[in-house]
Amino acid sequence: MTVHAVQPKDLTPLILPAALLALALSALAVQLAPTLPDVFRSSDIILPATVTLPPGHLTYRAEGHFLRDNVPMDAPITTVAFARPLEIMQYQVSVEDYARCVADNACAPAPNPGLDGTPVTGVSYQDAIDYATWMSTVTNETWALPTDAEWAYAAAERFEDDALELADNPANPALRWIANYRAEAARNRTADPAPRPLGGFGANSNGIMDMSGNVWEWTDTCHRRVRVDAAGTVVSEQPACTIRVLEGKHRAATSFFIRDAKSGGCSVGIPPDNLGFRLVRRPSWHESLILRFFPIQ
Repeated sequence: MTVHAVQPKDLTPLILPAALLALALSALAVQLAPTLPDVFRSSDIILPATVTLPPGHLTYRAEGHFLRDNVPMDAPITTVAFARPLEIMQYQVSVEDYARCVADNACAPAPNPGLDGTPVTGVSYQDAIDYATWMSTVTNETWALPTDAEWAYAAAERFEDDALELADNPANPALRWIANYRAEAARNRTADPAPRPLGGFGANSNGIMDMSGNVWEWTDTCHRRVRVDAAGTVVSEQPACTIRVLEGKHRAATSFFIRDAKSGGCSVGIPPDNLGFRLVRRPSWHESLILRFFPIQ
């Protein structure tokens, strides 16, 4: 009796139909889902313009208050890998966009939101989270604040490296204090507090508008205190998630409930001129499945 080996079938032609079927079933589930509650029916939301960045790597200065032998030091340079595309709003959330969330009773009114056509300002980290939750509900998508690393990746050349670049000198910590004072004084001289219309600070190399303008943006990253040994190895790390990282002309760390950084709450240095935000869109499970088999190059 002759035994014939069974050759495994090439399943590659089935991958695309399977992915498309998953996408169709997901769309069907959306159509069959219950209608939105009354509180969200008045929103008439317009999906924001977004920019999608390809997978890649980011080498930048890590966030945190780093100490060696209890003496402050520049944070180390680190590399972060982005295995999936990053989709981020091209513009900051506007006054009009935020007003829709307020009208739906899902966001607290901003005390000084600004004029139509400008970024909403005077918003806390919690306000930004409430807006992301509302937007996720009305769009049936997942929107969130970017992490500090994601924001830096999107900002590209507009990310500010605020290292003082001083040689370690534990015997004379005043050198770092003086250098920091001079840096803060220079920032104060270039203060530009009035929010400009959307696009007023132009686009960066990724086509994203107003990065590092005068509206600092909330991120979802917790501030932290990190202690390292003489070799630079992390000995301990203490996150403080009641304080969140802001990105703009320089990095800042501010209490989650603060709406006006000038009133207090900034952990160190010259406070941000204005507090606003933009969101990233997280891919759904079926989008992630498609990207797994058909990655963006």
